[in-house]
Amino acid sequence: QVQLVEYGGGLVQAGGSLRLSCEASRVPFGNILMGWFRQAPGKEREFVAAIAWNGGRTEYADSLKGRFTISRDNTKNTLYLQMNSLKPEDTAVYFCAARMTAHLYTTPTAFPYWGQGTQVTVSS
Repeated sequence: QVQLVEYGGGLVQAGGSLRLSCEASRVPFGNILMGWFRQAPGKEREFVAAIAWNGGRTEYADSLKGRFTISRDNTKNTLYLQMNSLKPEDTAVYFCAARMTAHLYTTPTAFPYWGQGTQVTVSS
């Protein structure tokens, strides 16, 4: 069973940056897709970005392109999300998710493995 642990959330002022990390363990050999999602209070969980572990293909939510960057370090089994020019509306709990697949899914229901989430709060 894949295990995911997120790090790096916190409080930041608008315009600032944060980098989230997600350490993956018990990852079986094969194609794996990893993604970031977020959920603000009273809202549905939404897609942020995803990356194919093998090959590095990426997908982003249109509204976040140019500000957020997803990447991974294969040697550390760690996924990252660099968030720049943060806005108060980026405030949410950010989740790391994974699925054994070669496709780039973007819907939360497509991912069976989830981390516990990390809170990101952007003050105005």
